[in-house]
Amino acid sequence: MKILLIQGANLNYLGYRKSTTYGSMTAAELDKLLYKHAQDFNYELDIFYSNIEGETINKVYAGVQQGVDGVLVNPAGFTYNAFALRDCLKEIHPPYIELHITNIEKRQIHSVLAEAAEGIVQGFGMDSYFIALEAMLRLLKK
Repeated sequence: MKILLIQGANLNYLGYRKSTTYGSMTAAELDKLLYKHAQDFNYELDIFYSNIEGETINKVYAGVQQGVDGVLVNPAGFTYNAFALRDCLKEIHPPYIELHITNIEKRQIHSVLAEAAEGIVQGFGMDSYFIALEAMLRLLKK
């Protein structure tokens, strides 16, 4: 099984940007834990960071062509207005799950990508990634 994780705008700066909101774990530290999870649960994980919506769309389509089974996205800065990415995610056949480190509802943020998602995990800090991955694995096993 292969899962593509897209890390949206500003997430490459985890641990340094707004640590009171997003915590002190860096992107490299998070990646290490995520790859370990993939190893422990026997699936392949491809993590892609981008601050550019078009690059992200290209990565999603490339992943689909390469046979990914599921797509997870933390849209971060793309949450507000990435309509082209939303349209891409609506058209792909692997399931898409959206995740957020914080509870975006509490922050009064609306995700334009949400309507494309099978489900959304939010508000559990870095655990949101692992909850979303486990939800994806369960979805793919059905």
